[in-house]
Amino acid sequence: MNEDIEGKLEKELYLFNKGKHFDSYLTMGCKQETYEGKVGFRFTVWAPNAKSIGLVGDFADWHVGIEMDKIGKTGCWTIFSEQATDGQCYKYRIEQPDGTVKLKIDPYALEFEVRPKDASIVKDLPKKKWSDGLWTANKKRFPVYERPLNIYEVHLSSWKHHDDDTWYTIPELQNELIPYVKKMGYTHIEFMPLMEHPLDASWGYQLTGYYALSSKFGTMEEFQNFVEAAHLANIGVIMDWVPGHFNRNDYGMVYFDGTPQYEYSDKNKAENNRWGTMNFDLGKDQVQSFLISNAFYWIEQFHLDGLRVDAVSSMLYLDYDLGEWTPNEDGSNHNKVGVEFIKKLNEKVFERYPDTLMIAEESTAWSKVTKPVYMGGLGFNYKWNMGWMNDTLKFFEMDPLFRKDHFNLITFSFMYAFNENFILPFSHDEVVHGKKSLMHKMQGDRYNQFASLRTLEAYMMVHPGKKLNFMGNDFGQFLEWRIHEGLEWESLDDEMNAKHLYFMESLNMMYKKERALWEVDHQEEGIQILDADNSAETLLSFIRKGKKPRDFVLVICNFVPVERKGYKIGVPFEGVYEEYLNTEMHEYGGVWTSNQGPLKTIKETTHQQEHTIELIVPAMSVLILRPKRIFGVPKN
Repeated sequence: MNEDIEGKLEKELYLFNKGKHFDSYLTMGCKQETYEGKVGFRFTVWAPNAKSIGLVGDFADWHVGIEMDKIGKTGCWTIFSEQATDGQCYKYRIEQPDGTVKLKIDPYALEFEVRPKDASIVKDLPKKKWSDGLWTANKKRFPVYERPLNIYEVHLSSWKHHDDDTWYTIPELQNELIPYVKKMGYTHIEFMPLMEHPLDASWGYQLTGYYALSSKFGTMEEFQNFVEAAHLANIGVIMDWVPGHFNRNDYGMVYFDGTPQYEYSDKNKAENNRWGTMNFDLGKDQVQSFLISNAFYWIEQFHLDGLRVDAVSSMLYLDYDLGEWTPNEDGSNHNKVGVEFIKKLNEKVFERYPDTLMIAEESTAWSKVTKPVYMGGLGFNYKWNMGWMNDTLKFFEMDPLFRKDHFNLITFSFMYAFNENFILPFSHDEVVHGKKSLMHKMQGDRYNQFASLRTLEAYMMVHPGKKLNFMGNDFGQFLEWRIHEGLEWESLDDEMNAKHLYFMESLNMMYKKERALWEVDHQEEGIQILDADNSAETLLSFIRKGKKPRDFVLVICNFVPVERKGYKIGVPFEGVYEEYLNTEMHEYGGVWTSNQGPLKTIKETTHQQEHTIELIVPAMSVLILRPKRIFGVPKN
C-alpha cells in the first residue's frame, strides 16, 4: 500500500482507537478513491483479532476474495479494488482466532441488498446540494424551548398501503405524508428506526446496518429529498436511534472478529435477554467512535433535526435486563461506562449542532436527564414523560364513576412537570400488543369514547410540555396498530372519525397559534393552578401563560360525563372573555351547536383571583377561554 495512504489512514485510525474520530464513516467502510491513477473503491474495516480478512464480492471470488492488508497496530484492515463498482455486493471473509471462517457484512456499509438477502453494497456518499438553508437558519434564530413542538410519530411502512397492500415508497410519502402533516398542524415528523434491520417484528429497533437506510424503504437519495421537502414545508424530521443494543444475527456485528468486539466481554453485560440482542460495549473507545460518528452521519448527511434515543434506561443500569447481572465492585447497579458515553455523545452533538433535538426515551426516575453535563446532567435537551403518560392513560381507561377517587393520577404530574424538559408522548408503545388503540381504551359507547378521546388529547395539549402523537390517534382508529397493515384510513368514511380528524387539526392549529401553550413550557411561571383539589366533581382548572401579560388562556377540564352548570372560575383581570376551544362542539363530534357568547367578569374572589366568570362546563370536555377585552394589564 502507498506510504502516504497508509500514513493518512494510521492518523485517522489513531483517533478512531482513542474514541475521538467522530467522522469515522468518512474513513471506514467502502469509499470511492483514485489510487495510483486508478478509480475504484477502498474498503477499510476494524477487526483487531482477526487472523486474516479477505474482501469477497461480485468483483472478487466469493470463496477466497482479495486479501486485505493490516494497517500497523490499528486493528484495522484495508484494500483498494479498481474492479469494484457502484451497486455490487460484497462481504468480509474473516478468519477468526480459532481458525473459524465467517462472512460478515460491513458495519459501515451505506446500502444493503433487499432482504432476505444481506450482503453489503458498494456505494459512496451522495453529493447532494441542499436547498433548506432558510429552515436551518431559522432553527438558530428561535430557541426550541420557546417554540411549539408537536410531533407526529410514524412507522414508515404501515402509515398507508396501496390497494394491493404494498406500502408507500419514500417519494410517495413525500407527496402525501408531508402535505398531510402540514395540513394537520404538526411541527415535526418522527420516524421509527429507518436503518437496516432483518425483522419487521422488531419495528426497526434491532439493527444490523447503522449507516444504511433499510433497503425495504428506499435509497439514501430518496430520504435526503424527503427531509429537504419537509424542511421546505416548515416541518422538521426526527428519527429513532438505537445506540444501546444491536442485532445478533451471525452475519452482523456480533463477535465480529471471533472475539467480543462491539459487545462487552462479560456475557452478563453483553447479552440482552429482554430483546434477544447484544449490548454495545459503551466503554470501548472504538465503539464510541462508531456510535457518535453514526449520530453525526444522520444529522449531517440527512439534515435530521433530531434523534430520539431509544432505551436509554438500558444503558444506565447494569440490572435493567432480565436474568443475571454483574454489579460494580462497590455493588452498585449504575452502568458507569454507559453514563459516561451518553454524556460524551450529547456533549459532542451539541458542540457541533447546538440546535439538534436529542430526546431521551428514559423510563426511570434518573435525575437531570435533560440538564447539561456541566450541571451534572446526562445532557439531553428533551425526555419523554413516561410517568405522565402512564398515569393519564390509567385514569382515562378507568370508569368515570371511580375517577374522583383517583384524581391524583391527573394532578400528580404538576409536582414534577418542570424537573426535566418533557415531551408528553402517546406513542406506538401504547397502541400495540393488546393494549388497544387510544380510542378503544376509552370507556362507554362510541359517542362517549370519542368525547373522552377529545378530552384526553386536549388535556395533553394544555399540559406543560411538548407533544407527540402516534399515527392513527389523529382520526380515532379503533383497532390497535398492526405493523403489516396500513392505517384504517377507510374509517374516515364514518362521520365520527372524520369529525375527530377535524378536531385534531383544529387543536393542533390552536396550539401553534397560542403562545401561552409553548412559550414558557419548562418553567413554573408558565402555569398557574387555580383548582386541583376538586376531586368530587373531577374538575381541574389552571391558567397557561406566555411571556407577555396578555398572552394567557384559562383551562377547565371536566373528566366525567356530567355537565356542570353555574361553574365559577377565577380570572386574573376584569373584562370580557371568550371561548377559544370547546371539545364538545358539534363540528368535533359533540352536542354543542354554539358557544356561550361573551363571558363578562363579576367582582368576586374565586380561586384566589379577584374576578370571576360563571359559565357552563360541558360534560366530558376541555374548555379553553381567552381574554377578549380586559383591563388593568399592559398591552406589551
